[in-house]
Amino acid sequence: MTEPVRLTMYARGGGCACKIPPGELEIMVAGLGPPTGTAELLVGLDHGDDAAVVRLDERTGLVSTADFFTPVVDDAYDWGRIAAANALSDVYAMGGTPLVALNLLCWPRDVLPLELAREVLRGGQDVAREAGCHLAGGHSVDDDGPKYGLAVTGTVRPEELITLDAGRAGVPLSLTKPLGVGVLNTRHKATGESFPEAVATMSALNRDAARAAVAAGIRCGTDVTGFGLLGHASKLARASQLTVAIDTARVPYLAGAREALRDGFVSGGSRRNLDWVTPWTDFGAADEAERLLLADAQTSGGLLVAGEVPGAPVVGELLPRGEHLVVLR
Repeated sequence: MTEPVRLTMYARGGGCACKIPPGELEIMVAGLGPPTGTAELLVGLDHGDDAAVVRLDERTGLVSTADFFTPVVDDAYDWGRIAAANALSDVYAMGGTPLVALNLLCWPRDVLPLELAREVLRGGQDVAREAGCHLAGGHSVDDDGPKYGLAVTGTVRPEELITLDAGRAGVPLSLTKPLGVGVLNTRHKATGESFPEAVATMSALNRDAARAAVAAGIRCGTDVTGFGLLGHASKLARASQLTVAIDTARVPYLAGAREALRDGFVSGGSRRNLDWVTPWTDFGAADEAERLLLADAQTSGGLLVAGEVPGAPVVGELLPRGEHLVVLR
């Protein structure tokens, strides 16, 4: 019998933790110039929103995004499901509905069997089907390491668009998925231990949460992925010219997350997130462990929205702009 392939061993980082650090990314895209298309651009590079949006007519905006990453779990089918749910989330985070997607696949064809690549694609197909989104073709390249994701196109009503810059002081903040997948995925990569709850969380669509947010009249929010809760909260605060207050005792975590942190399973991406947000964050009484969990690089995380969503805990509120972008209390 052959030993099962551990896909995470072929990745330097796992999932959204392999993103280019947010500070470096901001420097890289700065000064790229104004948009050059003819359609009216509703959302572009200005604040780092989850997707680009152009207006098709008075009632319809076109949402476009792409997201792909290295293996976050060893099971090829689960990785495909997680990567697809993560890419589709960018459309949901804008208040939109995904319509069609294309596969983005990098595969070391001389190292890993093509049967595994097929399982990755099957996982992506099943999640796209669950979302009611066509998955029609895509693009593949022979690469040194495996990477997978989707380019997704969807629609949104312009008046229902959810963006980073639409926050208002005095509004509560809700988080629709628990944190902790970053430290659990790091433990999984190092030890091979499986965490079914983390896999279920990452592969779950943000569709229902997005629909509930739109129905509740919520117009400000984002999804929580590779920059961690603190990173995405600070981007929202900066775009809306407000301060985000986070009640640390209310933030939900997956079972085993604190133990994984205690045992040292913290990704480099999470530590870079914490370094990035430190200059404009008031950590209050939060110790280093709490700070690292709040900066933990999530993969296919939940929505962080300015408003209340049924079933989602309220983890903080938006305040008038103060000395810091983020305040922990």
